Amino acid sequence: MSADPADLLDDAPRAEAVALAYSAGEAAPRVVAKGRGLIARQIIEQAKKAGVYVHESPEMLALLMQVDLDDRIPPQLYVAVAELLAWLYRMEHDENVKS
Repeated sequence: MSADPADLLDDAPRAEAVALAYSAGEAAPRVVAKGRGLIARQIIEQAKKAGVYVHESPEMLALLMQVDLDDRIPPQLYVAVAELLAWLYRMEHDENVKS
C-alpha cells in the first residue's frame, strides 16, 4: 500500500513563504504574511488563487523571512525588490498587450 504524499508532510522539505504588499505613496513594501510549512503552503495557494505571481528565490526568501510581520522591508532590500516589481510590471504589461 503506497502512502499519499500529503500524509508525508514531516518528510517534505520545510517550505517557507513571504507575501509583500505595496501601494503607491508608501515608503516601501510591507511584509503582510510569512510562514513555514503548512502556513507557507497556504500563503502560496492563496496567492495563486488570487492571480498573484509567486516568485521563487531562496536568497530573497531568506532575507525577507528576517523582516518582522507588518514591517516595511529594510533599505538594503529596496533595489532587489524594486527590480523584481519592475520585472513583474513588464511581464503583466506584455501579457496585456498580447491580449
